Amino acid sequence: MEDSALPQPPVDDQGNDHPHHTGPATYARTALIAGAAVAVVCLALLVIIFFLDSFNATVYSVGGKNIQDATDEAREIRESYTAVRTGGLVFLIISAATALAAAVVLYRNRNVTNDDETDDGDDVDFEDLAGR
Repeated sequence: MEDSALPQPPVDDQGNDHPHHTGPATYARTALIAGAAVAVVCLALLVIIFFLDSFNATVYSVGGKNIQDATDEAREIRESYTAVRTGGLVFLIISAATALAAAVVLYRNRNVTNDDETDDGDDVDFEDLAGR
């Protein structure tokens, strides 16, 4: 069986073997990578904040004080990372939703090919091009 008889994957103008996407699928791969990267950074940030909160509470309670006390000092320690924690969660949710949406778009357009290319059925190999 000849290689030319086998179905070939679509090839774009640059010689890549992935389909040529149009519309929102054009930026879906970039959005997927960016969303996943931001989500990983946000997760790392939230883990670091968790450990810092735990460390602050431990250091505060070493002196016999309770972090759950109604004092101003305990309240300030409890609320020291609230804004960063909230921002990290918001960015984590947004980036995860972006990555998920991009993955769905890429999945739905995985078999889309560029129909503008015409194939006349002629297979040209090196010998044809070299004139041999």
